[in-house]
Amino acid sequence: MFHASRWAESFLASSGEYAEEAFACLKAFVPTIKSIQGIFFGNSAAGKLEKFLRECAGSTELRAAETSAAVEYAIRFICLVVEKRCLKNIDLILLKIESMLNKKNGILDFTVESASPLESGFSQEFAQMIKEKTRAAGLKINGVNIKTCVRPELLGGYFLRADGFYIDASLKGQVDKMMTELVRGGGNGKL
Repeated sequence: MFHASRWAESFLASSGEYAEEAFACLKAFVPTIKSIQGIFFGNSAAGKLEKFLRECAGSTELRAAETSAAVEYAIRFICLVVEKRCLKNIDLILLKIESMLNKKNGILDFTVESASPLESGFSQEFAQMIKEKTRAAGLKINGVNIKTCVRPELLGGYFLRADGFYIDASLKGQVDKMMTELVRGGGNGKL
């Protein structure tokens, strides 16, 4: 059974003080790996991949900003993921690593799903409101990371998701709730 959180924890534990730089390298490598993933099969796949990644590490994107230790951690992690045949789950692993790094750095992650695109200033206003509420609660938050997603099936309103909790303020959610109450008999049988 695959557990993205275990992979993320092992990456962060092994990369230690270089975790953020290694994560940046990992994110830089992944698009290239995904575009050629069919090439690396068999017992020697990890060796071939490692050689290929070391060649890629010489590219200007990684050479400019990253330390050699961070690049090394990223290469070894990708090789392990390929060796254990979990490359298909790399996006989940990256999301979990990012979430864990954000938590460590005091950054809250929110996903706002809405039926139509949000107004341009909404994300900024929402982030400011969250910062104010968390400060009022005595929490130290360094930042708010908001991801938006358009889901027309929500019909209207929004669905807010953040680290283990959610708020369903969508029209679809309200209709579904009313239907459930009617089926259970919460409507007293009267329409």
